[in-house]
Amino acid sequence: MEAVETNHRQTCAGVMNQVKEDHPWFGMEQEYTLLDVDGHPFGWPKQGFPGPQGPYYCAVGTGNVYGREVVEAHYKACIYAGITISGTNAEVMPAQWEYQVGPCEGIKMGDHLWMSRFLLHRVCEDFGVVATFDPKPMPGDWNGAGCHCNYSTEKMRLPGGFDEINNAVEKLSKRHNYHIQAYDPQGGKDNMRRLTGLHETSSIYDFSSGVANRQASIRIPRHVGEEKCGYLEDRRPSSNCDPYTVTEVIARTTILNEEGDVVLKLNC
Repeated sequence: MEAVETNHRQTCAGVMNQVKEDHPWFGMEQEYTLLDVDGHPFGWPKQGFPGPQGPYYCAVGTGNVYGREVVEAHYKACIYAGITISGTNAEVMPAQWEYQVGPCEGIKMGDHLWMSRFLLHRVCEDFGVVATFDPKPMPGDWNGAGCHCNYSTEKMRLPGGFDEINNAVEKLSKRHNYHIQAYDPQGGKDNMRRLTGLHETSSIYDFSSGVANRQASIRIPRHVGEEKCGYLEDRRPSSNCDPYTVTEVIARTTILNEEGDVVLKLNC
């Protein structure tokens, strides 16, 4: 019996079994946007827009955040269900939120993130709102939504692991298109609306990396650069990515040393 085409867990589990001695850890930052039942962002003026971005990120206070009661109910549901949820925050665009799942080792990353998404949709039912994972729900001067993937192997986490991190970044740089194709369910077409080089994103067409650089494809956190060990953050995955696919291709490229890139066909 073969797995259905959309079952990416099977191939991911096979890869994670191959790399289990490297103890790959993942932590994914799931962004999403709350919508009213009419499809307009929750809390936004019905015939217009809120003020420009700036006061909403990690904000508190009426008028700065919309839907915190949904966020906190979801957080509690994840804890009760045993999901490895580790944080949450209001995002740059009003009605946009993020929660973090991880660290999870191997296949558990995909398992926990998928179940957390299910719970989010279920919680939203109780509040009469909708959660969308669209990577660019509002066109214009508004931030999109991603699912940044933080990643490390045991060697990266040990003292002196910075060389291992740099080696992984070098391998990722040589397969940029391959990863872009895997980082959203439309082979990059969804992410094309988000990865413009604006709004704290890199360009979908170019690979970049740097310490504490929020506009890079791969960001090395500042404390990792100082301590010379830890993890890297791949900022390219879209909010609607399949976490099984994302974690699988990262392991294939950085641990199994698979090579070869592809040609993106984003305008077809």
